[in-house]
Amino acid sequence: MSTPIIARDLTKQAPHSPRERLAGFAIANRAVDKCRASVAGTLGEYRYDCPLDNVLFSFKGITGEQFKTAVQASTNYEDVGAWLQTNGTAKTPAEIKTWSDETEASSLMKNPATRSYFIESCAALGLNPQMNSTFDWLEADDRKTFRRKTL
Repeated sequence: MSTPIIARDLTKQAPHSPRERLAGFAIANRAVDKCRASVAGTLGEYRYDCPLDNVLFSFKGITGEQFKTAVQASTNYEDVGAWLQTNGTAKTPAEIKTWSDETEASSLMKNPATRSYFIESCAALGLNPQMNSTFDWLEADDRKTFRRKTL
């Protein structure tokens, strides 16, 4: 099955959850959405090639520009997934799963440089920074942003 990449207007809807995996990679679907929106000028408050995207890019040994070229050449998400599989640093399915699982469970709380920001951001969203992951925080922020815009 092929899932066409539909250019999302990120001023009107959130990108995919970072949990949604593409070829096993966490973050990848979200990065595709932000990349396409960046090219289309509909990125809104989001950023492409941001620290979150770079977690994926670093793991694969690619750059945001290389990923952008692949996304622009692709018509569906699976094409981007196949590109991720065959470019950059080779990773086994087990390595991809372990990395994705660990990334999904990680928290900005563990990083002294981002801890205060994460605590404040979680408080504003009604989340417990001790219990919630970075992905929990991102999803809650997406929901809040787009609930606010529809009211």
